[in-house]
Amino acid sequence: MPEFTSHMDRALTEAGAAARRGETPVGAVVVAPDGTVLAAAGNRVRELADPSAHAEMLALRAAAAATGSERLTGCDLYVTLEPCPMCAGAISLARIRRLYYGAPDPKTGGVEHGARVFAQPTCHHAPEVYGGIAEAECAALLRRFFQLRRE
Repeated sequence: MPEFTSHMDRALTEAGAAARRGETPVGAVVVAPDGTVLAAAGNRVRELADPSAHAEMLALRAAAAATGSERLTGCDLYVTLEPCPMCAGAISLARIRRLYYGAPDPKTGGVEHGARVFAQPTCHHAPEVYGGIAEAECAALLRRFFQLRRE
């Protein structure tokens, strides 16, 4: 088993790229059981005019395509913001092993706030969840982005 390596820096890079495109700065990275990065993405909701083009959804789709399977069993997901209920549902369906996220999202989160998708009796698979990974950096990126929007 490989030594643990956080991939939140890569997720932050993807989030920064999303911000430069005018998207809400959220980035996600899917990592295979052997530590290989399968996919990385940032939000592209506005660019693609697609309400489902969240970083997590794009990264999960790309990782599924790379592996040739809709099940990403044993894979881990790093994301800069607590996933929304839609993304949490997709994470469950993909059978992600571990979810690492940065900033909590009390308003629209779906993991530890709001819908708490993984805690529902109808949830077939719940990953291990680790919040607060690089939380200060993730939250600062979001705050800066929205401050600039309000100026």
